[in-house]
Amino acid sequence: MKVLQKTDHYEAENFFIGDETLELILRERLQGPFLDYALRELDEFGRACANEIDQRAAHTDREGEPRLLRYNKFGEEVSEVWVNEGYKQTVQQSYDTGIVGYVHKEIPELGHKGNYTYSFAQGYLLSHAEPGFYCPVTLTMATAYLLDHFADDEVKKRFLPHVCATGDVPLFEGATFLTERQGGSDVGANIVRAVEEDGEYRLYGEKYFASNAGMAGVAMVLARKEGAQEGSRGLTLFAVPWRNEEGELNNLRVRRLKDKLGVRAVPSGEVEFEGAVAYIVGDPTRGLAYMLEALNLSRICNAVASLGIMRRALLESDTYASRRNAFGQPLTDYPMVRDSLGKLRAKLHAETVTVFDFIKLYENVTDGKASEREQVLNRLFIALIKKETAEQAIHFSHEAIEMHGGNGFIEDFVTPRLLRDAQVLTVWEGTANILALELIRLVSKFNAHELFIDEMKLRISGLVDSQLKRVLEAELANQNEGLTAFSGYDHALQTFEAKKWMKRMSDLYESVVTLEWADKYGEKYEKLADVFMEDTWNLRHSGDRMKTVEYFEDIM
Repeated sequence: MKVLQKTDHYEAENFFIGDETLELILRERLQGPFLDYALRELDEFGRACANEIDQRAAHTDREGEPRLLRYNKFGEEVSEVWVNEGYKQTVQQSYDTGIVGYVHKEIPELGHKGNYTYSFAQGYLLSHAEPGFYCPVTLTMATAYLLDHFADDEVKKRFLPHVCATGDVPLFEGATFLTERQGGSDVGANIVRAVEEDGEYRLYGEKYFASNAGMAGVAMVLARKEGAQEGSRGLTLFAVPWRNEEGELNNLRVRRLKDKLGVRAVPSGEVEFEGAVAYIVGDPTRGLAYMLEALNLSRICNAVASLGIMRRALLESDTYASRRNAFGQPLTDYPMVRDSLGKLRAKLHAETVTVFDFIKLYENVTDGKASEREQVLNRLFIALIKKETAEQAIHFSHEAIEMHGGNGFIEDFVTPRLLRDAQVLTVWEGTANILALELIRLVSKFNAHELFIDEMKLRISGLVDSQLKRVLEAELANQNEGLTAFSGYDHALQTFEAKKWMKRMSDLYESVVTLEWADKYGEKYEKLADVFMEDTWNLRHSGDRMKTVEYFEDIM
C-alpha cells in the first residue's frame, strides 16, 4: 500500500499530505471509487486549508471579525451581520465540498451518499486552519441531521435541500439555539414561548448565546408551547427561517454580538423572537430528546476540531524546532525537545484513531443498525473523548507557544490564536462538569460502566501478548473494581469523583485502540504505542531508556 508522502514543508502546503494516520483510517473505512474520490478531494481541500483558507482565517481573527449592522441608512432595523469577503469565500468553498450535504445526498460523481467518516476528515483538515468556522459547519450538520431524521415531508422539503446545498441551490446555513439567560446548561428552565396564531406557530422570547446568528438561513429552536408542562419534557423543537419568502426578517432581531476570547469567525449573539414564524419538527413532546441527539453529533465535531488544533500545534512546533538553532545546534537535537514533541505525536495519534474508532460506531447508530448496548457505548465514548480532546487541544497549544518561546506569544504567529480557539472547546457542547453528569446518568440508568468494562475486556483479549497488554489487563481490573464502587455512591459523591473516572476511562480506551493499531500496522505504530503507554501509565523510571529520543526520526 502506497501512502501519500509529505514534502519538506508540508505544513505550509497541504494539511492532508503526510498525515499517514488519517490516510490509513480512510483506507480502512472507504472502498473503491469512494476511497479514490476522498483521497483526491481531501488532497485538494488540505491544500486550500493550508493556504487561502488559513490566510482568510488570520484576517478574520485580527481585522475582519463579524459585525452587527442593526439599522440601515433609513433608520430601519435590519439586524444584519457583516462578514468579510474572504469569510464568504470560505463559506462557499467549504460547503461546496459537501462537508454537510454529502452526508444526506448523493455525491454526483459516485451515485451514492458520502458518510460521516469522510465529513469528519474534512472537518479535521478545516480545523487546522479555522476551527472558528467549523462551528457554523457543525451547526449546519446538526440542523441537517434534525431535519433529515425528524421533520415531516413538508418541513424537510422546505429547508433540507438548502441546508445541504453544494452550489446547486441557495445555501441555508444552520444553527441550534438552546441557551437562555436564566437557564444556561439547565435547558429545562427555558421560557421562549410558542404561540399558535392563525393556524401557525410564532415564537416569543430570547436566546442568549446563539452562534451563527445572522448567518443562518434556518435555526433549530427549542420553545414551550402554551399549556405544555414545565421542565425539559415540555419543550418542542421548531425550525425557524431567518427570513420570510420575501427576504424580510422573520420577526426577530440580533440584540448584540458577543465579544469572545477566540473563535471570532463565528458570530455569536443574543437573538430576540418577536413573533417569528416557526415550524414544528417531529413529535412536539420530544424536542429536547431530538436536540440531545444533535448534541452528540456536535460533540463529535468538537472532538474533531480539537484534533485539528492539536495537529496544527504539533506541525508548528516541529517546524519551528527543526529550523531554530540554539547554542549551535537545532532545537530538535536536544533530548528534552525530542521528548516533548515525541509525546505530543504519540498522544495525537492515540486521540485521532480513537475518535475515528467511535465514529464508526456512531455511523451504525445514525443508520439505525446499533443495538441498545452500542447506543449506550456510543454516548459514553462521545462524552469521554469530547472532554479529553478539548483539554488536550489547550495543552498542545500551550506546548506550541512554549516551543516557540517569546515568538509563540506574538500574534504574527498562529500559536496565540490556536490557544484562544482551543479554550472554547472545553465549554461548547458541554463543559467537563456537564459531561461528568452524562457519565453518571449512563451508569445509573444503563449500567454503562459494566458495558465499558466488558467492551475493553473483549478488545484487550484480542491484543498480541506483550508487557503493554498486561499493563492494560491490570488497569482493567482496577477500573472494574473502582467503577463498580462508583456506581453505588450517592449522587453527591458521584459528582465529586466523576471527572477523575472519565480521565481514567478515556486513557484506557485510547490505549486499547493504540495497541490495536500497533498490532495491525507495526513499525512506527508500535513505537507510537510504546511512547503513549509509557507516558500515560507512568511506566518509565528515572534512568531508563529515552524512547522519545531513540524513536524521534521514526515517529515524527
